Amino acid sequence: MSVELNHTIIQCRDNRESAEFLAYVLDLTPGREWGPFIPVVLANSVTLDFATVPAGSITEQHYAFLISEAEFDTAFDRVKAMGIPYYADPHRRHPGEINHNDGGRGVYFPDPSGHGMELITRPYGGWS
Repeated sequence: MSVELNHTIIQCRDNRESAEFLAYVLDLTPGREWGPFIPVVLANSVTLDFATVPAGSITEQHYAFLISEAEFDTAFDRVKAMGIPYYADPHRRHPGEINHNDGGRGVYFPDPSGHGMELITRPYGGWS
């Protein structure tokens, strides 16, 4: 059997703000609003459907994106230009730094709703 993740819903304070934020960082285009969702489609065809939920009901989640070295440069420059705090680790113990895990580069930063976003250029374990 072939199993693929098709889509997931990301709860946020403002679906438009969150979808446009991630799309801008990753150089993607948010889709048209569909019901309560604003979709962002990734290169592997997985759709992130951003949905506005009531304040106080968002549970922080973590989303990691595997991107090329060139895409990392562009995305990281955008994160810095927006003045978003960034970290080399998910526990936020190394502010203002990136990591070089598995011979690549990685960085963690919050999205507008407080979700932990991660950009990596090598998958964990160094396999491709």
